[in-house]
Amino acid sequence: MVECRGNKEDDELELEFRRICDGNNRLNKTLPFEIIFSDKKVMSSGLQLADLVARPIGLNTLKPQQPNKAFEILKEKFFCDGGRTNLGQDYKGVGMKIYPPPKSEKPR
Repeated sequence: MVECRGNKEDDELELEFRRICDGNNRLNKTLPFEIIFSDKKVMSSGLQLADLVARPIGLNTLKPQQPNKAFEILKEKFFCDGGRTNLGQDYKGVGMKIYPPPKSEKPR
């Protein structure tokens, strides 16, 4: 389920989503998913939670030097190399993956 943004953006997102589900993905497999667009007026708790998580992750990715208290809390929730003994560390490429990967990082 995704939140509507505008006709052009919705069409572009749907096209890319369908390409991925039709097999243009890392596994080259078709995926059994359908896209559902939700109006912004619908108060979906799942979409609200996604917004609360996505923004801090995006800000941390684009502006890593900027203070980001929300991301500091979130990063301890990601799966990490070393499991629970390594919370908040070594999560990049494991519990948090960025696609496409930044040019400075190699994908795991």
